[in-house]
Amino acid sequence: MKKFFITLLTLLTGFSFSQELEKSLLWKISGNGLKYDSYLFGTIHITCDATLDYNTLSALENTKQLYLELDMDEKSMQMQMMQHMMMKDGAKLSTLLNSEDFKTVDEFLKKNLNMSAKLFDSFKPFMITTMLYPKMIDCPFQSVESVLMKVTEEQNEEVFGLETIEDQMKVFDAISYEIQAEELLKMAKGDLEKDKDEMNKMMKIYQNKDIEGMLKMMDDSDNKITSENQDVLLNNRNKNWIPIMIKTMKDKPTFFGVGAGHLAGEEGVIKLLRKQGYKVEAVK
Repeated sequence: MKKFFITLLTLLTGFSFSQELEKSLLWKISGNGLKYDSYLFGTIHITCDATLDYNTLSALENTKQLYLELDMDEKSMQMQMMQHMMMKDGAKLSTLLNSEDFKTVDEFLKKNLNMSAKLFDSFKPFMITTMLYPKMIDCPFQSVESVLMKVTEEQNEEVFGLETIEDQMKVFDAISYEIQAEELLKMAKGDLEKDKDEMNKMMKIYQNKDIEGMLKMMDDSDNKITSENQDVLLNNRNKNWIPIMIKTMKDKPTFFGVGAGHLAGEEGVIKLLRKQGYKVEAVK
């Protein structure tokens, strides 16, 4: 009987009983020898309303620098991005897809971007997908990152990046080009209808500050890029950011703005920081 209970206890402790994170986009980081509080904020890269609330503006006021995923005010950013948008080893969309499917994508891009797929034949397919994001919302495109940068500029403070353009673009070399092409084709065949629904759902989850829901939506998606590649898209990058965040916070109080999908989960930024001994608590 004793052996039975020991076995049962071992099994139970193997399950994740970690409490779900609170619904909040803004989190205060303190403790573990920090002289000043820093803040972590979950962003969304495309939205209808990028207005920042009082608590977020106060956190920006009480910190001395802004760290985004990328240093988005870097003057050579666009040039650097162009250098890494092409597929490696001569891969082309026209060979990843058969002629009929390539024609479907070509007509779709002509309809939505007024450009032929032939112009993007060497581009990583996911890069083409991102160009279509503004078409997925029924409102003028807004960016939370742009608003964060505007406030930071008004405060005469600097913007930095947790990773480089090269780091971020390598992610889409690690995810197979075939899967990226397959998802672009699905988008073309569906004429954006499903994508619009998913974007609307994501924006609602974000408005509810439900970071656990954001991660679950990615888990449950039938888009293989997000559901099957979370180590590459999220977890590995989160782990790479932690040493940079720790070093930065020790130097001066910092506001970190990263995609909300990076916050939740056992390998999300919040719990990774807690494992390093920091107190990370929701700001309400």
